[in-house]
Amino acid sequence: MNILISACLLGIECRYDGTGKKIPELEQLKKKHHLIPICPEIFGGLPTPREPAEKVGNRIMTKTGKDVTDYYQKGADEVLKLANLFDCKYAILKERSPSCGYGEIYDGTFTGQLIKGDGVLANLLAQNGITILGEKEIKLV
Repeated sequence: MNILISACLLGIECRYDGTGKKIPELEQLKKKHHLIPICPEIFGGLPTPREPAEKVGNRIMTKTGKDVTDYYQKGADEVLKLANLFDCKYAILKERSPSCGYGEIYDGTFTGQLIKGDGVLANLLAQNGITILGEKEIKLV
């Protein structure tokens, strides 16, 4: 099975701060499935590193107030193209992210507070029938 996965979870240094968040459990998953690394922020045209951003209402705003929603939407659209191209039914995404978070994201105050909600990519993939899992749910695949 082909599974989309946030590239940072594979250790790729593409997060806003230029780091990765490698998840050791992926070694077992790689033996059974094809993992397709994605980073919607990069696919949307943002650099690494980049200013932190959070969802504020229906927009994605950086910590200094720059609206980067269009970059996030473009990146989500590009990932959806890959999901369709590779017939992906699942995506394992970085939790709490304004792109990849599913069910819970940061609240837009840059204080670490969480609220119910979905990131731009997670929302788009779910609307298109792709099952979203956070990195803590890897064992469900």
